[in-house]
Amino acid sequence: MPYRTLPGRPEGYALLAFDREGVERDDPVGEGGPFSAHIIRRAVQERATDIFIQCHGWKGDVPAAIDQYDRWFGAMVALAPDAEAMTRLSSGFRPFRIGVHWPSLPWGDEELGPAASFSMGTDLVELYTQRLGVRPGLREAVERVVAAAEREPDAARLPPDAEDAYREIDALLTEIGSAGEAGAPGDDRKPFDPQTYFNAAQAEASFGWSEGLGGILAPLRQLSFWKMKERARALGESGLNAFLADLRRGTGARIHIMGHSFGSIVASAMVCGPSGAGKGQAVSSLALVQGALSLWSYCDDIPVSPGRPGYFQRLIAEGLVTGPIIITRSRHDVALGRYYPLGAGVADQVDYSTIGELPRYGAVGTFGAKGLTQAAVEADLEDAAHQYGFERGRIYNLDGDRFIKDGGGSSGAHNDIDGPEVAHAVWQAALAGARTS
Repeated sequence: MPYRTLPGRPEGYALLAFDREGVERDDPVGEGGPFSAHIIRRAVQERATDIFIQCHGWKGDVPAAIDQYDRWFGAMVALAPDAEAMTRLSSGFRPFRIGVHWPSLPWGDEELGPAASFSMGTDLVELYTQRLGVRPGLREAVERVVAAAEREPDAARLPPDAEDAYREIDALLTEIGSAGEAGAPGDDRKPFDPQTYFNAAQAEASFGWSEGLGGILAPLRQLSFWKMKERARALGESGLNAFLADLRRGTGARIHIMGHSFGSIVASAMVCGPSGAGKGQAVSSLALVQGALSLWSYCDDIPVSPGRPGYFQRLIAEGLVTGPIIITRSRHDVALGRYYPLGAGVADQVDYSTIGELPRYGAVGTFGAKGLTQAAVEADLEDAAHQYGFERGRIYNLDGDRFIKDGGGSSGAHNDIDGPEVAHAVWQAALAGARTS
């Protein structure tokens, strides 16, 4: 299903898929060569003036990604006044839409559900061996963790054999470091301490917050969290950065990118390219919706770690977004507010969002982009008739508490992003980006 028509609409989008290594999957239309080349040819044939690219977050398979893109693109095309505004600005406005699929799974347990049990046995071992990336010694270490969980389902402390196995797993994941606040996504954590995550899971359970993997298996969620962040960055910096370069060169169209959750890492990485490689690709607008990346990602000098820039600082320094950058945040997003700091290795972190201070480890989807030389504009996410007046080169932190608010479980409102208010803000960013072209 390389091209999909939106349910109940004539419009559609292309679905571009990558594998775990960031390599584009085989051409699904059977015409030879990569599907990305077919997309570029089709965009040229349709004389596209504006290309909208969307990057999903933790959705593991193609049907789940399609569900998100149907809703996200559907919300945008339903706003006819916004499309009309683009047409008034740029006569002959012709949009082209691309959804990017990459193998990403939830924080590590949502697909198991709250009723999951240790009876999964071998299936659970296989699941996490594949998720973390098959390599010598990994399966055996995961087997020891699962065996300990089966043996001691009510353990009050992480058993030594499980702790040793976790440290072996962490050592095997050589692509993931512990560089702290300024590290690349996946490296932006404290040194791994499995006991910390076990203790945090116990505290969650005592307050009735725990879902899915808990107890001895809880640190697997965090290892999965880091691995998905690393994969998002690697994919963006490699295959998608190259595709973006070809797309710009081949079409000459304005490009607007939206990333959700870990997809905000993908989006930022595809624009910036590999660190120090000089492969940045300018786009007309960028929307980071409930982004699961550091609040310090774009600053020149991290206030809580002086002398170190944010990993994606060059996106701002090199002017790689010619129009505006918009970032949504919401206190109702439990996944980012509660679990993002835990994923970085911070247990029992104060709820900084309620006391007006900023943490070392926090997500843009909770706090917005912070520490910038030119401070971001703080504003509210408004209804679908609001005129934002976004300006070239500015960053806007949009408080979405009024509209990004529905959802339960461990994610809260993390996925409540397909309403007209978010879609309108993305349109408004694109409109401002088109004015700069």
